[in-house]
Amino acid sequence: MATYITLLKYTEQGIKSIKESPSRLEKARQLLKSLGGELKSFYLVQGRFDAVVIAEAPNDEVVAKFALASGSQGSVRTETTRAFTEEEYRRIISGLP
Repeated sequence: MATYITLLKYTEQGIKSIKESPSRLEKARQLLKSLGGELKSFYLVQGRFDAVVIAEAPNDEVVAKFALASGSQGSVRTETTRAFTEEEYRRIISGLP
């Protein structure tokens, strides 16, 4: 499965109901699982973003569905990027012309 990094920012609605965020995280974990992925780790962070999620999914479509479903709840805005493992990185580099 591919690895994805999602950067999250709480919306005004999300920060007002911050005490509910642990239960929202569990719902997100279950949603991703139901789509065929796995939420590997969650970090509350400081700086430009509020949280980081590391997830695995079989393809970009699953991650897009997950991001759209999560964002549609109104508590977070997301920015997701595909992460390549060191092994994948080495394979990509070795295949360069």
